[in-house]
Amino acid sequence: MAEQKTVTFIITRQDSPDSAPYEETFHVPYRKNMNVISGLMEIRKNPVNAKGENTSPVQWDMNCLEEVCGACSMVINGTPRQSCAALVDELEQPIRLEPMSTFPVVRDLIIDRERMFDALKQVKAWIPIDGSYDLGPGPRMPEKKRQWAYELSKCMTCGVCLEACPNVNDKSDFIGPAAISQARLFNSHPTGEMNKSERLEGLMDEGGLVGCGNAQNCVQVCPKGIPLTTSIAAMNRAATVQSFKNFFGSDNAH
Repeated sequence: MAEQKTVTFIITRQDSPDSAPYEETFHVPYRKNMNVISGLMEIRKNPVNAKGENTSPVQWDMNCLEEVCGACSMVINGTPRQSCAALVDELEQPIRLEPMSTFPVVRDLIIDRERMFDALKQVKAWIPIDGSYDLGPGPRMPEKKRQWAYELSKCMTCGVCLEACPNVNDKSDFIGPAAISQARLFNSHPTGEMNKSERLEGLMDEGGLVGCGNAQNCVQVCPKGIPLTTSIAAMNRAATVQSFKNFFGSDNAH
């Protein structure tokens, strides 16, 4: 790899949400330890394709460049992942970059993650508080519980698990593994637990847990190693318990 003077990128481009996608090839000067975003930045500096034609700079999302924000997700050589963590030296050439197909394309590699945030709304993935003033230290979590809950909190809403899931597509309203795992996170919190039944109702709604086909692709591609399938199993059990409470009119059911 070090002897090569250029890196070849074949990028799937799309000028607008309604236009047809097309491929464009670029040759980028090689530098040691460069990642995919470094290559995209080189193209942006000098937007000339492999035919020597001037073209528009490639559009993509990025923010932290540290595999924390999740914004730079794309399909790299057929695998959905973070482009900031994709090192050129470890990739087979030519390097193919495509937008994630689960989400609508805005332009080039930029996609619209609205369905992901709608899913978080469906399961109420937040802890409601009355105002922004100091509410005190709040209830304490046992250390063992805090440790596994911290693993769930690493989710950066990158969308990679939705891209890998065969049940998340334009013919399905399945909310995907990320929202299910976030519901588990907030239900485990001593304060968030007060709204536990509401989140479970969201998971039992249309597009919820029943949409999971147990392909387990999500846990294999998650860049943060979040135990998504464990969360899905745990929330399936919790939803079953909640459905019994609803049926038998438990005092705890809402």
